[in-house]
Amino acid sequence: MIIDPPVANCSGSGNNNLTVNVTATIQNSTESYNVSWGKVLSDKPKIESGKFCTCEGIWPNTPNGSTVINQCENGKTGYKSRTCGDEAEWQMEYSSCISDELKKVLTAAEVFKAGIGATQEAAMSIFQALKNTTTSKSSNNPAGINASISIIDIMATGSKNIPLKEEVFDDFLTAASNLLANNWTGVNSSIKYDMSSRYLLSVENLVKNIQVINTLNISKPNLDLKVSNGDRTISVFNATVKLTETGGQFKTVGVRNLMDKLNNSFKPTSTVPHNLLLIVTKNGSSSTEITMNFPIKKLNDTQRQHCVFWDTNKTDWSDTGCRVERDSNHTLCKCNHLTSFAVLMSKSDTPNVDLDTITYVGLAVSICSLVILLIIEALVWSVVVKTDLSYFRHTALVNIAVFLLLADCSFLASMSPENLSAHWCLILTICKHLFYLAMFSWMLCMSVMLIHRLIFVFSPLRKRVFMFLSSIVGYGCPVLIVGFSFVYCRYNEKDYYNKDTCWLVFDGTLKGSLYAFLLPVGTVIFTNLFSMAVVIFTLLKSSAPDGSKSDEKETLKSIVKVVVFLTPVFGVTWVIGFFLQIFDKDDEEYPFLEYSFTILNSFQGFFVMLTGVFAEPKVRQELLKRMVGDKGKYDTMKNSTSASNTKER
Repeated sequence: MIIDPPVANCSGSGNNNLTVNVTATIQNSTESYNVSWGKVLSDKPKIESGKFCTCEGIWPNTPNGSTVINQCENGKTGYKSRTCGDEAEWQMEYSSCISDELKKVLTAAEVFKAGIGATQEAAMSIFQALKNTTTSKSSNNPAGINASISIIDIMATGSKNIPLKEEVFDDFLTAASNLLANNWTGVNSSIKYDMSSRYLLSVENLVKNIQVINTLNISKPNLDLKVSNGDRTISVFNATVKLTETGGQFKTVGVRNLMDKLNNSFKPTSTVPHNLLLIVTKNGSSSTEITMNFPIKKLNDTQRQHCVFWDTNKTDWSDTGCRVERDSNHTLCKCNHLTSFAVLMSKSDTPNVDLDTITYVGLAVSICSLVILLIIEALVWSVVVKTDLSYFRHTALVNIAVFLLLADCSFLASMSPENLSAHWCLILTICKHLFYLAMFSWMLCMSVMLIHRLIFVFSPLRKRVFMFLSSIVGYGCPVLIVGFSFVYCRYNEKDYYNKDTCWLVFDGTLKGSLYAFLLPVGTVIFTNLFSMAVVIFTLLKSSAPDGSKSDEKETLKSIVKVVVFLTPVFGVTWVIGFFLQIFDKDDEEYPFLEYSFTILNSFQGFFVMLTGVFAEPKVRQELLKRMVGDKGKYDTMKNSTSASNTKER
């Protein structure tokens, strides 16, 4: 429907009629249409005379505060809009107009992502069409560039499930290089920063996902790609990249004319002459030190070199985890981007060397402690487990230890996501999701068993019933939750895991696969807190009302023991993770919560061993007997012989 003029100027004097032409265009179809015309009386106040933006090209006289929408020119889809400001001045024009050819490519990319006819040939056709559309000047506009970036991003997502081969590289790199040919004028800074960040991330992901058998060398005006197998020195755009590690496949991409489009609030820096940015990806298992020798002039005493990486969460440069080792003739950057333990219950992960170190140490200690715990349980099981109650407790404790051990090992294996393939990242995400949920499920079994023991004193729980119900809760429920969340994400075309963290995805309040972990864990934690409260209330109630101060001290000691002993095996320290969801990263309390969560929960295996085994008298006694061993028997026989000899004398 076209209205001419789009906005009627009724500010003139007199009673003359104003003619407005309205044209409704209906496509040729056998369907019947009912078209009716009516008049709408506006309740808006009368606009003062003179408060109009004057006619300018396709933009008619428009009252202040109003927005005019026009159709795109022939051969393009979308719309154009322009707002008349409060001071009757035209604002910048916004256009979403893209060529019909580019719209077809965008539609084809979305179909490819959905998996409909997603083949190598379809991908080559899409990139060839994208190359053709980006060469024409008519598509060299912000809306066309934004749509082209969206196509690359969509293809990067689709290539996770449909591996692409190196034949698509030439057309893809040509199209991506063409997008950087101009300065992206006509858009404000925030839109430009968003477009450039999306461009960088989508190009990097697509380069990672495309399979290259041997080596590859493709150079375009603004992109230079080198793929090598085991070579330690690679040159892109006259910049030399040296790798300290041999073996594996390296993909290096030099990008020109992008740095001036990216947001840069890191530090006052000057742009290098050739405006070069490097993307280095590696298929391997360990961190790689990269030496980058840029052909730039020698720095003076007031200039410094910085080792930085692009933080996709902050959409800005960051030097976290990176440092400059040497800056005489070249810059040696050492970056160690790991994943700290706090990522399990936080909205996103921010590289932090201290948290990474704590996570490494904590998980190592926990894994060793849990192995020791399981060995001790195997040694003392036949002696310690005599009653149904002890059987229930130690069965739950062993399951908690086993699943926590498996979960910690899985987390430790995924601490360097950049060195993992998408396949292994998915497997480790599923393992962590399943094992941690199983651990909490058995914690729930232990707390419910304790409550049942306190409330139903004369109705003990039978062993067969306990094992049946615990197996359903401890084994069945975690499998169902993980399986359902994975299938749900696949069916709705949502991401189940984040490749940058090898963990579940947070998309907003009650959005994302992370809530398939947070909601069950929250239910267990608050149930266990209720169980602890019941135990404490029972202790307080059992103490005599007129008891002495010594009785009160004993009660207080018992309460402290309950809190200390039950907190690790009930997973109460994980409640800190829910505060990480409430607070933002910019809040002053956030670092304290992040460090507290990482320290307490990465060392959880150690605390479980202390409170679950060594705090139990029967286990300690049995361990002492086994440690004394034959020496104790020899001492006993010696004392017995001496006594016999004395008696004979």
